[in-house]
Amino acid sequence: MNSFLNYLLFGWYPYVALTVLIVGSIIRFDKGQYSWRSQSSQFLRRKQMMVGSNLFHLGVLVLLFGHFVGLLTPIGFFDYFGIGHGFKQVMALVVGGIAGVLAFIGCSMLLHRRLFDPRIRRSSSKGDILVLVLLWLQLFLGLATTIWTIDHLDGSAMVLFMGWAQGVITFNPQAADLIIDAQLVYKLHIVLGLTLFLVTPFSRLVHIWSAPIAYLFRPGYQVVRSRRLGRKSTTPTTTE
Repeated sequence: MNSFLNYLLFGWYPYVALTVLIVGSIIRFDKGQYSWRSQSSQFLRRKQMMVGSNLFHLGVLVLLFGHFVGLLTPIGFFDYFGIGHGFKQVMALVVGGIAGVLAFIGCSMLLHRRLFDPRIRRSSSKGDILVLVLLWLQLFLGLATTIWTIDHLDGSAMVLFMGWAQGVITFNPQAADLIIDAQLVYKLHIVLGLTLFLVTPFSRLVHIWSAPIAYLFRPGYQVVRSRRLGRKSTTPTTTE
């Protein structure tokens, strides 16, 4: 049963999640472009949202880039340039740890706004709150993995996860077997990450496709002109 569940979660579920992510996002963009947004609540408790949102986005962008490069870069590439697995593991632990803490603090601030400010709570949908809760749990699990990662600074555990991720991409039916003995916290982190992929087309997370890198370098305000009155006003461009 353990082998079957492992194959179901890490052999089949990745393809289900990725298919829904890609196909669902395309359909939503085609059918509901006006819903392709982050649904900001920037005018309510704006200062807390700006700090939390900046910390969250900065940390998450670093984490996404690090996971993408770290898991999908062929192992032979690192070997060719003499980059040891232990060095790579330590760098991932340090950089990912810092980015994870920043993202976790930011997400906690955003979740606090949603749950404990009555006005924001009333203007938030169940989906908004659910997405933030899932992101908070995912960041918590990611930070929790560092406890076990410290015991594997030789990079052996990372090599297994790299083999699994690249096996999924190359349709290797034996990929799931590589992590069958991995610690539970790692497996929960992977499953919740795939679940976030699964819900992305149906939530505010879909705006991640809009390349939010420019978000970090955006101007603080934009000029908005009223068509009827021809007046100008300044509106913060911050999004959550």
